[in-house]
Amino acid sequence: MKYNRYTIKTTTQAEDVISATLMDLGIEGVEIEDKIPLSDREKEAMFVDILPQTADDDGVAYLSFYLDADEDNAPVLQSVREELEELKSFMDAGDCSIIATELQDEDYLNNWKQYFHQFYIDDILIVPSWEEVKKEDEGKMVIHIDPGTAFGTGMHETTQLCIRELRRHVDRDTVLLDVGTGSGILSIMAYKFGAKSAVGTDLDPCAIEAVRDNMEKNGLDEAGFELIIGNIIDSKEIQDEVGYERYDIVVANILAEVLVPLTPVVVRHLKPGGIYITSGIIEDKEQTVVDAFKAAGLEVTDVEHQGEWVSVTGRRGK
Repeated sequence: MKYNRYTIKTTTQAEDVISATLMDLGIEGVEIEDKIPLSDREKEAMFVDILPQTADDDGVAYLSFYLDADEDNAPVLQSVREELEELKSFMDAGDCSIIATELQDEDYLNNWKQYFHQFYIDDILIVPSWEEVKKEDEGKMVIHIDPGTAFGTGMHETTQLCIRELRRHVDRDTVLLDVGTGSGILSIMAYKFGAKSAVGTDLDPCAIEAVRDNMEKNGLDEAGFELIIGNIIDSKEIQDEVGYERYDIVVANILAEVLVPLTPVVVRHLKPGGIYITSGIIEDKEQTVVDAFKAAGLEVTDVEHQGEWVSVTGRRGK
C-alpha cells in the first residue's frame, strides 16, 4: 500500500493550533518534530537507555500527516492550505510550505531492520527474526530479539552491563522484577540463565506485544511472565500489584534521573538480601546513583563501566 506524506513547515507557536485544525479536517496521526526541550516530567517518563539529545530550540516545527496515495488528495490539501492561510493572518505560523513524499508502508515499518544484525554479547548471540543462525554458531546460547516499537535490542552498553550482572547473580530459584521491560530482553536473559519466574513493569503498552513476540521466539511461555503497565514509582496500586519483599533480583536499565526516585521504592519489593541491578547511568551521574543506593539503605556491591556508561549493583540487608 502506498501513502503520501505531507510535511508542513511552521513554528512551535502554531504547532498545536495546526494539529487541532488537521484533526478537525479528519486527518489523524499528526507527527510533530521540533526542538522544544523535554520537561522534567517527560524525562522521567522515558524508561530508556539514552536520553534523546536535541539542538537548541529554533522555533521551527514540522508537522507531517499521511493520506492514501490511491485516493484523490487534492480536496483535503486544498482545505489544509486554506486553513493555513487563515491562520497566518492572525499568528506567526511561518511560511506553512508543504512538502509531499510518496512512501510504501514497509518504508517506515521495516527500513530500520537494515541497521540491526546479529551480534555477540560475550558468548551470547543476539539474532533478529529475519536472520538465520550461522552453522558455526549452532549450539551456542542464542537469543532472538525483535525490538519492534518497544525499546531494547541488547546492542547498547547499558543493556550489556545489566546482562552480565544478571548472569552473575541469577540462579534456578531467582524471582525477578524487571522495571522498564521494553522488548523483554532482560527478563528473557534471566530465564535463559535459569530464573524461576519474572514480573515486568513498563509505561508503554507497546511492550505487551513486544514481550509476547520475543518470549515466543525464544521458546518461553509468555503466560508465565506477568507484565504490568504503569509507573511503579508513584502508583501505590502498581506497587501493591507488584508485591512486597517478593523478589530476589530487581533490574532497572533506566536513566539516573529515574533511578534516584525509583531506588527507595525498589527496596520494599526486594527480599532481605536481594540484589538490585541498575544501568542507564552516564559516568558523571555515577555518584548520584551510588548516593541514592546508600540513602535507601542498600550496600553497593559492584560498580562496572563500559564506554561512558555505568552499572551499579547493590544488596538489601538481611
